[in-house]
Amino acid sequence: MKQKVLLLTPPFTQLNTPYPATAYLKGFLNTKGYASLQADLGIEVILKIFSRSGLQQLFDALESSEVALSDNAYRIYCLRHTYISTIEPVIRFLQHKNPTLAHSICDGTYLPEGSRFAVLEDLEWAFGTMGLQDKARHLATLYLEDLADLIKEAIDPHFGFSRYAERLGRTASHFDDIDQSLRQADSMVSRILKKQLAQYIEAFAPSMVCLSVPFPGNLFGALKCGQYIKTHHPEIKVVMGGGYANTELRRVGDERLFDYIDLLTLADGEAPLLFLLEHLEGKRPLQELKRVFARQHGVVSYFNGAKEFDIPQRETGTPDYRDLKLHDYLSVIEIVNPMHRLWSDGRWNKLTLAHGCYWGKCSFCDVSLDYIQRYEPVTAALICDRIEEIITQTQQNGFHFVDEAAPPALMRDLALEIIRRKLTVTWWTNIRFEKRFSADLCRLLKASGCIAISGGLEVASDRLLTLMKKGVTVAQVARVADHFTRAGIMVHAYLMYGFPTQTAQETIDSLEMVRQLFEEGVVQSGFWHQFAMTSHSPVGLDPAAYQVKAIGPTFGGFADNDLYHEDEVGCEHELFSEGLRKSLFNYMHGVGFEFPLQDWFEFETPQTSVQKKYILRSLNADPADKQPTDTRLVLWLGQAPTLDIFEEEGIAVLSFYDKKKEWGFETSIELGRWLAAIFDKWVIGSHPPLSFKEFRESYTERRVQEDFPTFLTSFEWRQLRENGLLLI
Repeated sequence: MKQKVLLLTPPFTQLNTPYPATAYLKGFLNTKGYASLQADLGIEVILKIFSRSGLQQLFDALESSEVALSDNAYRIYCLRHTYISTIEPVIRFLQHKNPTLAHSICDGTYLPEGSRFAVLEDLEWAFGTMGLQDKARHLATLYLEDLADLIKEAIDPHFGFSRYAERLGRTASHFDDIDQSLRQADSMVSRILKKQLAQYIEAFAPSMVCLSVPFPGNLFGALKCGQYIKTHHPEIKVVMGGGYANTELRRVGDERLFDYIDLLTLADGEAPLLFLLEHLEGKRPLQELKRVFARQHGVVSYFNGAKEFDIPQRETGTPDYRDLKLHDYLSVIEIVNPMHRLWSDGRWNKLTLAHGCYWGKCSFCDVSLDYIQRYEPVTAALICDRIEEIITQTQQNGFHFVDEAAPPALMRDLALEIIRRKLTVTWWTNIRFEKRFSADLCRLLKASGCIAISGGLEVASDRLLTLMKKGVTVAQVARVADHFTRAGIMVHAYLMYGFPTQTAQETIDSLEMVRQLFEEGVVQSGFWHQFAMTSHSPVGLDPAAYQVKAIGPTFGGFADNDLYHEDEVGCEHELFSEGLRKSLFNYMHGVGFEFPLQDWFEFETPQTSVQKKYILRSLNADPADKQPTDTRLVLWLGQAPTLDIFEEEGIAVLSFYDKKKEWGFETSIELGRWLAAIFDKWVIGSHPPLSFKEFRESYTERRVQEDFPTFLTSFEWRQLRENGLLLI
C-alpha cells in the first residue's frame, strides 16, 4: 500500500513566507504518485498566539503566575485589554487584508507602546523615505515584538519570531540539555504546537511524518512534534532532515535522539525519502537505504547501501506550494535595512537555479559537504516552466532564488527566457562578484525582473580575500557592484570580520573600504558578521594552515559543526563588533561618511592605510569599452524601431518607442535599411540570439558604409549602445 506523507516545517522560520523544503519534497512526491500534505506549523502557531483568544490565554496565565514582571512587562499586562482588542486588526493589516488601518497606526493613538517603541526617536528621521503603509508596518512590528518580549520573559524563555529554543540547538555537542528541556512540562507555545499537529494527523492520517529542520531554532519544535507523535501515534514513522541535520548531525551517536524520531536523513532529501518509502512498503531492505541514521538494539546505525545516485535536479519536479496558507503570512518591517526588508517583507516563491556552488573554494564555507560540493545546474527553460507552474499555484510573481551563488551564464539564459516568454517576474538571488557581471548583463537581468542581489565582499581586504580563496578583489567587487547599481539593481554586501590572522589594521582598512563603497553609492545594504569556524570548512578541517587553533567543544555524540578557536596572530576581534555595526547603520542611511573611523570605537584604533578615493579610482579603471569577443550576444531590449525613408533628402529615420519616451536618429538610407532588418535578429524572441561574430559578418557582407571598426565608433552605434543595445 502506498504511504501517506505529512511534511512539516516546525516553529519558527519566517513570518512572511514559507521555508521551501516541504514544497520541494511535495513536488518530488507528486512525480512518484505519493499522497502528501504539507504545513508550516510556525506561522500557524504564531497566528494562534497572536489572536484575541491567544492573548486572552496569555494574560490569564500571567494572572495566576507568581513570576515577577519587569516594568515593561507589567506595563503590557496593565494594557492587556487594549492589546486583546487591537491584535486581530493588526494581524490582518500585516497580512495585507486591512490596509486602511495604516492611518490609525501612524497617528500614534491606536497601538499600545512598550519598550520597543523607545527606538523611534533614533529612527524617526528614516521614516522620511518610507510611505504610510511601510511606516505602519514598522510600528505594527514593534507592537508584536513588545508582546514577544513579554512571552519570552514570563511564559516561554525559548520564544522568538524566527527561532524557538535556538540556544539549545546551537553548538549542541551534547544532547543532555535538549533532552532535559523536552521532558519538562509543555509551555503555552508547545501546547498550541501539539494541538495544531494533532489536527493534521487526525485529518490526514499519515503513515510518515517528515520534519524539516533548516536551523537550530527549529530543532526543539521538531522534537516536540516527534515527542507527541511517538506518545500518541507510535505507528507513524517520524523522519527528520534538513539543513541543521546536514551540517550538525553527520556524526550523531546519542541514541536518545531516537526517543523522539525514528529516522534521520542527510543531504538532499528526495532519494533518502523515496527509498524509505520503498522500505516501508517492503520493497527495499534497511541496508539499502541512502544516508539514513536509525536506532537498532539501542545503538545508532548509519545506512547508506543504496547503489542509486541522487535524483537529478531535472527530475525532482516543480516545488508545490499548495496546502500552505500563503495568504496568512505577515509582512513585517523589523529594521530599516533594504535587504533585510526583502527577507522579512512580502511573499517570495523559493526556487533553485543550480544545486551546490560552481565556485566551491571559499575556505570559511562547508565546501566538503554535498549541498555545496555537488554542482548541478538546471536549464533556463526548465526553470521558467517551474516559474510558470508556481505562479499558477500561488498567484504570486515574486521569486527568491536560494542558490549558494547563482551562476552568471545561467542567470543570463534565465533572463533571456523570461523576456522571451513575456513573463512578469520580480526576483532576487545571491551571487559571487564575478567579472562576468558586466554592465550590459546587469541591464539584461534588470529587464527580466531582477531587483536585488546579495554577495560576499567578506573581509574587504585583498590579502584576506586571497587567504579565504574568495577569487575576487575589492576593486573587482566595487566595479561589479557599480554595474548592478547603475542597472537599478540593489546590492547587499555580506561583510565579515575576525577571519584568521586579521589584524586591527586590516579591520580598520576593511571598514574604510566599506565606507567608500557606500559613499560612492555602489552598495546600498550590508551586514557585518563575525567569522565562525565550522568543522566541514577548509579552516575547520585544517586550522593550522590558517594559523588558528581549534579548542572545542568536545564532541558528546550529538551536534558537530561549530568550533571554538584561538587566533593568536590576529587582533581581539570582538572589540570591533559595536563600532562596525554602528558605522554601517549610518552609512546605509547616507550619513557619517565624514566622521573619522576612530569615532565609531571606544578604544584606540590604527589610522587607515587605504588611499583616499581608492574605490572611485577602481571604478574609473573599469575596462568596459574593450573590443567585444566573437561569442558575445547582441541583444536589443525593447521592440524594433520604425523606419521612414526620405529619398529626396537621402536620409532614413529610425524611430524608437519605449515605456518612458520616444527617440530616434537620422542616418543614411543604406545603413538605415540594414539596421531595420537586423533589429529583427537583435530583439529577444524565439530565434537564437545573434552573436557578435554573426553581426560583424552581416555588416561586412552588406558592405553597408564604413569599415566595421569605424562603424563601432559612429554616432549611430553610440546611440544604440546608450539606449538598450547590449553585448553580453
